[in-house]
Order: sequence, then structure tokens, then C-alpha cells
Amino acid sequence: MSDSLAVGIAQFAPGADRAANLAAIDGLVRAAAARGARLVVLPEYASYFGDELGPHYVEHAETLDGPFVTELGALARELDLFLVAGLITTVADPARFANTVVAIDPSGDVVARYGKVHLYDAFGVRESDWMEAGEVSAAAVFDADGFAVGLQTCYDVRFPEVSRTLVDAGAEVLVVPAEWVRGPLKEHHWRTLLTARAIENTAFAVAADHIPPVGVGTSLVIDPKGVELAGLGESEGTAVAWLERSRLDAVRAENPALRLRRFTVAPR
Repeated sequence: MSDSLAVGIAQFAPGADRAANLAAIDGLVRAAAARGARLVVLPEYASYFGDELGPHYVEHAETLDGPFVTELGALARELDLFLVAGLITTVADPARFANTVVAIDPSGDVVARYGKVHLYDAFGVRESDWMEAGEVSAAAVFDADGFAVGLQTCYDVRFPEVSRTLVDAGAEVLVVPAEWVRGPLKEHHWRTLLTARAIENTAFAVAADHIPPVGVGTSLVIDPKGVELAGLGESEGTAVAWLERSRLDAVRAENPALRLRRFTVAPR
């Protein structure tokens, strides 16, 4: 079990060109690795992003052994680190796609995957018109240098039971790739919800977003007491923070909320 884990958050504006997206990712991940990051978190829709949801998303969906994940695996292997990123993947229905998050280890292998459970049918958008929701199944948790890391996506952060399910499965770090759309009070919601998920679960929260003009940017690393350890503004870039096990243990000893709670989470 490691005493600390250096995590990097990387934000940019993915577009319709996979090669351009991969080039941006390559530069960002290398910058984070140069500062010591062992885990780098990238946004949702990092493989492809267009203006309106439609058939072009289905056309650009890939399998988990496709070129996007293959390139991420090669980068993780070269730099000897963990990568988490969101991408669009194929499903059995040829008219739909899935919103997937993958975790890749330093060997270049996919060690965890998560299909977005709560589709973004809000604020005038309907992901469910084109997207197939992930199954409510076993929590997606993987080990990164002795820290248990749980996966969720963007809109999921508005549903506290997602984070609680991950923590019940042992997660100590909540990772949130996102495409948090700009709008009135949306940045306030983003910060507030991420901070709440960290505090109520006495866990670290690590979130990476798209930058404007669509996303809010503001990628964050938050500690189990709600303290911001690292953050970014509206520009493309990276930030690195060190997650300390001593901090996690101290907060959970002082506030044993997970042990004291009286309710469990059940799927519906």
C-alpha cells in the first residue's frame, strides 16, 4: 500500500478529429507525467465530440480494442502510468452508442470500464435518444499503487448514490471524467456537487472536464474534507496533486460517517 498517489487532471476541448484528440492527449499526459503524475484523468467524450448528438456519434464509436484505446494503452505503457478517459463505444444496436470510461494500467491493459448509467436527459439535452445506458452492475473500482479508484461519469455526480456505491466497494478516490455543459450556475453546481461527493464519502474526488466554449473547464482535485488540492481554469492544461493516505485515514477517523450511516443503496 502506497503512502501517496500523484494524480493529474487534464482538460481540453475534444473535437471530431480522433488524431487531433490523441495528439492533444499525448501532450497533456506527458506534461502531467513530467510533474510526477502516476494517474492521469482525461475528460468524457475524449475520443470524439461533435455539436449535436446524432448518427455521426454512432459512426465514430469504437470497440475497446479499437485505435483510441490502443493508443492510450501505448502511451500508458511508455510513460509507466495509469490513464482514465471517456470515449464512445459500439453496442449491439447499430443505431446507438455507449458512453464509456476506461482505466488503463502501466502495462497498457484495460483494468476497469464503466458504462454511464445516468444519461444526460436534462437542460435541454437528451442523450437517451442516441445513447444506450450502462448496466447497473458491479462497481467499477481498480487499484492504482494501493489506492482504490472508482469510476463514474459527468451527470452521475448529481446522483450521490453512485459515489456511495463505489465507496461501498472500497473506493478511496472518486474519478469523474466529464463534459459539463456551460450555463447559468452550472460551474457553481459542478464545484458544489464534486465537493459534496468528497465530503460525504470522506474520499478524494478527481474530475476532468472539457474547456469552453462547451464545457466549463474547472477540472478539480478535492480532498476528503472538501479542500481543493488542485484546479484549472478555462484553458487547456494539466494540474497535479498528491493524494496522501495519512490525510484519508485521519479524516475517516475523525468523521466515521461511512460506519455510522443507517441506510444502504439499492438499485431501482
